[in-house]
Amino acid sequence: MDKGSSVREMFQRIARRYDLANTFMSCGLDVLWRKQAVASLALAPDARVLDLCCGTGGLTRELARHVPDGAVTGIDFSDNMLAVARSHRTPANVTYVQGDVLSLPFEDGSFDAAAMGFSLRNVADIGACLREISRILRPGGAFVNLEIGKPPNPVVRRAFYAYFYGALPLVGWVVGRDRAAYHYLPQSLVNFPDARALADLFKKNGFPLVRCVPLLAGMAYLHAGVTATSRATRAVPQLVVSNA
Repeated sequence: MDKGSSVREMFQRIARRYDLANTFMSCGLDVLWRKQAVASLALAPDARVLDLCCGTGGLTRELARHVPDGAVTGIDFSDNMLAVARSHRTPANVTYVQGDVLSLPFEDGSFDAAAMGFSLRNVADIGACLREISRILRPGGAFVNLEIGKPPNPVVRRAFYAYFYGALPLVGWVVGRDRAAYHYLPQSLVNFPDARALADLFKKNGFPLVRCVPLLAGMAYLHAGVTATSRATRAVPQLVVSNA
């Protein structure tokens, strides 16, 4: 079974308890980081936004709050995750679609902005995914990615890794009730690019302008990129980012 199929099967299994497990494992920080990711886009009220690998819709609903006159589309390849997303009170400007981020079912330039939360490390081909995101964004459109990081400080890194690879799988197993899934999720960070390497991938795959922002000493990162445009330098201030 290829990576995409195995990851899809895993999320199908853990969908119902995914939100509860995330809250326990992150001590609620995932909610705060999602808010910061959305704020970094400085969205216009009428913006068209895509939430990639939307899962149970936490980031989708946060995006919808910021574009009351616009529209948010959440896309995920797991119908079980989408069923949980739809079970929440869904804002009127939100639409959920089942699909693959490596082959997005949207025309070029369909969206003003896009976001992804804690999912890029599960994608089989990061470069191809970034090119697809760049394709569906208008020129000068912004994409923000929120992901677990590899803290640069060795002391912080050791402490974080002790939790992430040691305690977190146990917490996920007890709360999420799926030993294999919550063993995989920490391990998915092992071969994932570090912050600088990921920024380079952004630049090589459709986002020539990139900002990288560490959160909580690098335990997570925001990577905010802007697609190419003849006035690209004017698009940079649209990304409002700060350390946290």
